[in-house]
Amino acid sequence: MSEKQRPETDPEAVEEHRDIYGEDGAIRASFLSHIGAAIADRDVLALRADVADLHQSELGDLLEALLPEQRQALVSLMGSDFDFTALTEVDDTIRAQIVESMPNDQIAQAVQELDSDDAVYILEDLPIEDQDEILAQLPFTERVRLRRSLDYPEETAGRRMQTEFVAVPPFWTVGQTIDYMRDENELPESFSQIFVIDPTFRLVGAVNLDRILRTKRPVKIEEVMHETRHAIPATMDQEEAAQVFEQYDLLSAAVVDESERLVGVLTIDDVVDVIQQEAEEDLLRMGGVGDEELSDRVLTTSRLRIPWLFVNLGTAFLSASVISLFDGTIEHMVALAVLMPIVASMGGNAATQTMTVTVRALATRDLDIYNAGRIIRREASVGFINGFIFAVLIGIIAGFWFSDFQLGGIIAAAMIINMMAAALAGILIPLCLDKAGADPAIASAVFVTMVTDVVGFFAFLSLAAWWFNLW
Repeated sequence: MSEKQRPETDPEAVEEHRDIYGEDGAIRASFLSHIGAAIADRDVLALRADVADLHQSELGDLLEALLPEQRQALVSLMGSDFDFTALTEVDDTIRAQIVESMPNDQIAQAVQELDSDDAVYILEDLPIEDQDEILAQLPFTERVRLRRSLDYPEETAGRRMQTEFVAVPPFWTVGQTIDYMRDENELPESFSQIFVIDPTFRLVGAVNLDRILRTKRPVKIEEVMHETRHAIPATMDQEEAAQVFEQYDLLSAAVVDESERLVGVLTIDDVVDVIQQEAEEDLLRMGGVGDEELSDRVLTTSRLRIPWLFVNLGTAFLSASVISLFDGTIEHMVALAVLMPIVASMGGNAATQTMTVTVRALATRDLDIYNAGRIIRREASVGFINGFIFAVLIGIIAGFWFSDFQLGGIIAAAMIINMMAAALAGILIPLCLDKAGADPAIASAVFVTMVTDVVGFFAFLSLAAWWFNLW
């Protein structure tokens, strides 16, 4: 189809494309079809007109909405006009697919235009041999900076830091510093702090830009600087670094190596990405789906979900074995088979509530050894109160339903027992996993469900067997 035949090229459609999102927050179907048609026709001029000026996050959303073959074609057709920063806005699978389809010399050319933190974000998932080939094509200074960041462990501040920063000696005057910032062409695009270093590059302080602008030119930097009390070690886990930002309301923070030398700066935009990434990981792991992405292939998604389904199958057999111990009791009273899932289900939901709060408290370090005892007592009390309330409710319903208030009393007692067990399991299991060095977000759900099923079935059926044998 030629450009003249496309209905999207009329003035109203062009105006609509400037706002690429619909009322539901998704990319407009008309814009998506327009871009798809331009890709099919290899209409570079239309793509540059519609895509080149998009914000990196908008371009990221567009890439995720396109088909895989369209993404690669779009990057190829845009050439040097493609904003590679957009690759930091898409999920890992899509980024890997796009980067793997590109020659290394094109990637090398692209990363030279990016901030160092964005360049590392794109390079870190490539094989080592490709990284080496790409880095070899970069200028020496940039190559050394990126290699240093890539040498730090994954998910540390050193991987997320930006190596472009402004640093001056303490004996400079404010006037010298201002002139330096005006004349130097290699400064970061935006920054809020100037760092102060000694001749060995050790960090000695920092000055906020607003303080610089309010100070007379002859004043020395050492007179207006403040000590950087929240310098972040490059090897610190990125989640811990995010907690430092949250606790002290930071916009940026110096990153130092083991010798306290300044190696980079961590900024709030990167920290926001870390917070979102860590929250998504915890949510996915609590569901037993690991690091799954929506763009993953069917077999990849299946492989990621299978391990915990196997674990869940084992715990289900354990629960079934508890039921089998009371098969004679169930045969004599079918009502037990009808009611016992209620006890397990209520316990499972109560445990999930406690577990979710506990895992989040562990992640934010609001729960520690000093307040664990108090929190455990609180959750046990909550479990008893909620168990008592729902025990009375389910006891009355079961009594009227089956015209047997003895049965209602049995399920009420079992409900209290299981709700207390659920509350304790919901907090103790994540605590024990955390103490053992395991991620409580990954394994807690399966084991908590096992406890509530086993305790729920056993409490209800054993109480029923005991009571009816007694009478």
